[in-house]
Amino acid sequence: MVALLAGGLLLLTGCSGADTSDASRKADGPGPGSAFGDGSGAGSGSGSGGRGAAGSADGTGQGEGQRDGEQKRDVGPEGEFAPEPDYLSTFALDVDTASYGYALRTLGEGRLPDPGTVRPEEFVNSFRQDYERPEGDGFSVTVDGAAAPGADDDWSLVRVGLATRLADHEGERPPAALTFVIDTSGSMAEPGRLDLVKESLGILTDELRGDDSIALVTFSGRAETRLPMTRIGDSRSRIHDVIEELEPADSTNLGAGVENGYAEAVDGRRSGATNRVVLLSDALANTGETEADAILERIAQARTEHGITLFGVGVGSDYGDALMERLADRGDGHTTYVSDREQARKVFVDQLPMNVELRARDAKAQVAFDRDTVERFRLIGYENRAVADEDFRDDRVDGGEVGPGHTVTALYAVRLRPGASGEVAKATVRWLDPGTRAPHERSGSIRASAVDTRLWGDAKPRLQVTAVAAYFALALRGESPDGDTESHGALPGAPGLGELEKRARTLAASTEDGSVKELAEAIGQASRASG
Repeated sequence: MVALLAGGLLLLTGCSGADTSDASRKADGPGPGSAFGDGSGAGSGSGSGGRGAAGSADGTGQGEGQRDGEQKRDVGPEGEFAPEPDYLSTFALDVDTASYGYALRTLGEGRLPDPGTVRPEEFVNSFRQDYERPEGDGFSVTVDGAAAPGADDDWSLVRVGLATRLADHEGERPPAALTFVIDTSGSMAEPGRLDLVKESLGILTDELRGDDSIALVTFSGRAETRLPMTRIGDSRSRIHDVIEELEPADSTNLGAGVENGYAEAVDGRRSGATNRVVLLSDALANTGETEADAILERIAQARTEHGITLFGVGVGSDYGDALMERLADRGDGHTTYVSDREQARKVFVDQLPMNVELRARDAKAQVAFDRDTVERFRLIGYENRAVADEDFRDDRVDGGEVGPGHTVTALYAVRLRPGASGEVAKATVRWLDPGTRAPHERSGSIRASAVDTRLWGDAKPRLQVTAVAAYFALALRGESPDGDTESHGALPGAPGLGELEKRARTLAASTEDGSVKELAEAIGQASRASG
C-alpha cells in the first residue's frame, strides 16, 4: 500500500517474491490513472464494496479540482456538492508478483510491456524486505519512510510493511492436497509454456512429501481428469508418467478446466490438509466461458464452503494477465509468473510453503491519515484491490490470503501541511485465522519527524529498493512528474530511467541481492527499448 504524506511517502509491499487486449483490460478494472487526493483514499466510503472496483484515491468522478488534492467541493450536475473527501485508505492485501515477472519476460525480448499490465504493487512485492517477523500467527506492522528526492521538502515516501511468520520446518507443515489444472491448448505448444509446466510439475512431484496428495486435470477444448487425488507415497513414478504424457491439443476452454478442477478438489478434499487448486496456463481463454466472474460463480460453493483457494501460475510470451489475476482475486488466492527453470524452482520448491499454506484469510489494511498533519496522499497501485472504508471490519467482504514468510508493502506519497509535527498515519491490518476464522488486528503508526531522512544514501537499503521498483513501474505506465493529464500524479522526485538504473546497480552491489541486479538490468532494457 502506498500513501503520500506531506513530508513523507508511505509504502506497503508484498513479497512471496498479460492479457494485452483492450477488451479484457476494460473488463478487469481500471488501468493507470491519477491517484492523488486531499485525503480521499482507495476504497473510500463511496467506493467499492469489495475487491475488483478500485475506489478513487483522488476523488476522481467528483470533478477536476479535487484531483489535484485542493480543498474544494465540486458542484454536481444538479447543483449538489460532492461529499467531503475522507482520510482513510482501505484495500485487500496483495502478494501477487505476476505483473513484474511478465514485465521481465517482455523486456528480455526487447519490448516494453503494455502499460495496462503493469501493477506497481506487484513490482514492489517481488523483493525481499527487512521487516521484523511476528512470533505467532498473523502480522507484524512496520512503518518508516524518507523524504522524496529532488522534491519539495513537504513530500515524502512512507513505507507500511506487513510480515508473516516464516514457514515451519518441512515436517511440521500440514499435508497438502493440490489439484493441478493444466492448460494443454494449442497455444501452449510454444517453447516456455507446456514444456515448462511439465518440468515444473516434475520438480514439484519430487519435492512433495509422501503424505501430500495431488490430482491432475487438463483442459483444451474440454476438460479431462488425468489423475484423481492420489497420495504421493509410492506413486511418484506413476505421477511422472502422467505428466510426461501431456501434449498440446486445440482450443482453450479455461472455464471447463477450472470447474472440473474444483470438482476434483472437492472430491479429494482432505480434512486437516491444505486444499488448493493450482492453475497453470497462459490464460488465453477462447472457448466456453471466458469471463472470470462467471467461471468462478460456477465453483462458488467449493470456495466458500470448503475454503479451497486458487493459485495461478502464468506462462508464455503472450499471457492473459488480467484474466489470471481476476481469477486468483475472486478465487481467494494469488498469482505468479514463470518463464524459465530457475523461476519454476523458486516457485515450486523454495517458496512451496508460501504458495500452499495460509497464515491469514481475508486480510485487509486500512491507513488512517491525520487531517491536521496531512494535506494530500497517494496510494501507489492496488487499484483493483480497493475495499470500501466501512467494509474494513465486515468479515463477509473478501480480503487477501497470505501465506508464511510473505511480506506486504503499501507505498504512499504523502504531503504534510506546513509546519506539521504530529502523527501522520496509523496503519491497521485485520485478518481471519485460517482455521478458526476468528478476527485479529494489529496496528502501527508514524509521526512527521520519522520521515526526515533523505531517500538516496541515508534511508534503509530495502526502502530504497522498494522506491526504485515503484518508480520503475510508474515509468513503464507512462507516469512522469511533469503534471500533464496523461501522467498526472506521478511520484515526486521520480528519476529518469538512466539514473534509476544507476541507483539499482549500486543497491545490487550493497545488498548482494541477485534480484536487485535483475531489476537494474530490466531498467536498462526498458531505457534502451524506449529509445
